[in-house]
Amino acid sequence: MRKLNVSVFLIALLSTFIFKACKDKNDDFVFLSIEEDVELGAQVASEIENDPEQFPVLDEAEYADAYTYLNGLLDEILNSGEVAYKEEFAWDIHIIEDDSTLNAFATPGGYIYVYTGLIKYLEQEDDLMGVLGHEVAHSDLRHTSKNLQVQYGLSFLISLISGNNSSDLTKIAGQIAGTATGLTFSRAYEKEADDKSVEYLAKTPYACNGAYSFFQKLIDEGNTGRLPAFLSTHPNPEDRVEDINVKADELGCDTNPLNPASYQDFKNMLPN
Repeated sequence: MRKLNVSVFLIALLSTFIFKACKDKNDDFVFLSIEEDVELGAQVASEIENDPEQFPVLDEAEYADAYTYLNGLLDEILNSGEVAYKEEFAWDIHIIEDDSTLNAFATPGGYIYVYTGLIKYLEQEDDLMGVLGHEVAHSDLRHTSKNLQVQYGLSFLISLISGNNSSDLTKIAGQIAGTATGLTFSRAYEKEADDKSVEYLAKTPYACNGAYSFFQKLIDEGNTGRLPAFLSTHPNPEDRVEDINVKADELGCDTNPLNPASYQDFKNMLPN
């Protein structure tokens, strides 16, 4: 029994050094390594790909023009100089065909999914850029990984890092994929993602408060009850609008929409 306790202590001590080595670029303590984030994200993407009934992802070859357009928007954010894990993460974006759903979500490792319903609801390219910035931030700030370490605890993470349970990442990937459309984060994480979206867009030609106009449309139409999961944590959309605009004021960035006509062309590329 004493030997076992010593072994556990040594593993815990070793894991402490590992965790310190894996401390992320945002100075938050994240137990999972970057490599594990990437592996987990790839497995979640595989689970989603193998479940076309729940996730009818548009084929990249058939809708090549739409994906080229969307990847161009994503590249604007990735090239802003503000994305910490630009080189390490996959930054793989997909379109899910569901016109009735206003949603988007991101998984660890930079896998992003946007629903056709959200794309068609948004009125201009700047709006979509605000949403994409928000989702990039969730991946780049490693919010899902931080949630996992709270949910599963230190003993699980020690086991994961030591390689004793090789199937654990697969199990977690399945759980994340199964609840992907309803992924929720704390109010603090949502605000952090909103703020980052402004910071990303401030280094692009787009309105840095792009996410604001989406909220405002929901408010103006009285559709706050339709808030998608990725924006529903905060109980007051009006406060969310104010916070985004306050952040833009703090940065002194351009809030004039670029609004190129090509956004309507992009919508027309999607299934009717």
